[in-house]
Amino acid sequence: MKRTIKEIILRVIILLIGLTIAHLGVTLFLLADLGADPFNVLIQGLFRTIAEITGIPWLTHGYTHMAVCFLIIIVLLIVDKSYIKIGTLLCMFCGGPIIDFFTWLFGSVIHSGNPFVIRILVLGLGCVILAYGMTIVIKSDSGTGPNDLVAIVISDKTKKPFGIMRIVVDVCFGAYVTATELRGVEQLLLEPLQLRSVTINPRYASELFTAERCPELVECLKADNVAVNGTFDDAVYDV
Repeated sequence: MKRTIKEIILRVIILLIGLTIAHLGVTLFLLADLGADPFNVLIQGLFRTIAEITGIPWLTHGYTHMAVCFLIIIVLLIVDKSYIKIGTLLCMFCGGPIIDFFTWLFGSVIHSGNPFVIRILVLGLGCVILAYGMTIVIKSDSGTGPNDLVAIVISDKTKKPFGIMRIVVDVCFGAYVTATELRGVEQLLLEPLQLRSVTINPRYASELFTAERCPELVECLKADNVAVNGTFDDAVYDV
């Protein structure tokens, strides 16, 4: 049934309310500095890297968020534009600035210098607020954010379960995951994709390699070749 102008406006207002609440939760994740959802980990990594390389003074997490969402929408327009609704565009244009606003508002109070217990509480509060905000966004039925559409589109086009595709997309968004987490994702993909084996071979920046990563490297070697078992027992790592 075709919606009236009044109904469309009302749904957009509800969407914006939910979007504001949800991105308040995201901001609390970022300010607590204890980790965030995979997409915002990607955005945070891009923002810090680009800012460090270019030295652009006005670049923020919000502007980076907006730019990446814009690129996703361009791809979606090529793949299937029917998924893009007014809410998708509003999420692209409003999500980043909302994060920047709340960062400016609370950044001097909530930060990585706070006691760990406080940061944990802020992180938990962010989870609750984000879930509440996303519920409102979904109930508005006006569309969802570009990053959330990626898993939906891939699931629909490949006829694979959304839950599995969401895990795959989140792994791709994540800037860094451990070898153990990757092996877990590989096992999760076997049955739904009806494959005999799945191997994820990520590429990490060289500066991420430290002595602390050596145990994970050993686990990767063991997974690839059982003959390695026992070879590195009681070994001392020096990088």
